[in-house]
Amino acid sequence: MHKPRLGLALCGSYCTYEMLFAAAEQLREDYDLIPILSETAASTDSRFGTAEEHIRRLRELSGREVVRTIAEAEPLGPKEPLDALLIAPCTGNTLAKLAHGITDNAVTMASKAHLRNGRPVILAFSTNDGLSGSAENIAKLLNRKHFYFVPFRQDDPLNKPCSLQADFSLLGAAVSAALEGRQLQPLLLG
Repeated sequence: MHKPRLGLALCGSYCTYEMLFAAAEQLREDYDLIPILSETAASTDSRFGTAEEHIRRLRELSGREVVRTIAEAEPLGPKEPLDALLIAPCTGNTLAKLAHGITDNAVTMASKAHLRNGRPVILAFSTNDGLSGSAENIAKLLNRKHFYFVPFRQDDPLNKPCSLQADFSLLGAAVSAALEGRQLQPLLLG
């Protein structure tokens, strides 16, 4: 049976990687995963693990080499099309780039190349400024064709009142809905 090709693109928010990897275990049951890392994510070690550990885990999950450069991501448009692209975690920085058409890394190029085919881009954001600096970019992308969101909530309202994070347990449901051309609801979780 043919599995739909799902680009799995990771940006910075390293604190969400464990949730992402757990969700990716489920996603690989239904999708042929194409792993993509921004250049920063592919080269930055943090207290949440080393870049090489994350790359190894993505290889193991997908059975593929990880796309890490603009040149490697560009063919994901017309030459090697995806059925959907999931950016998880999508940082505030990446939200801004997507909202303003900036293509300067593997993830933003994968999105640009993928959108050429009019297929869904699903954003699972994790950003400390979702209710401040990134709010305008979220609003822009909410109104843009082919962009869908994984439902989200404030992740720590008392200590980080502007911070928003997608519910990573809903990645599969959000991708399925986007492939049907609909936004998974409710979008804002309590």
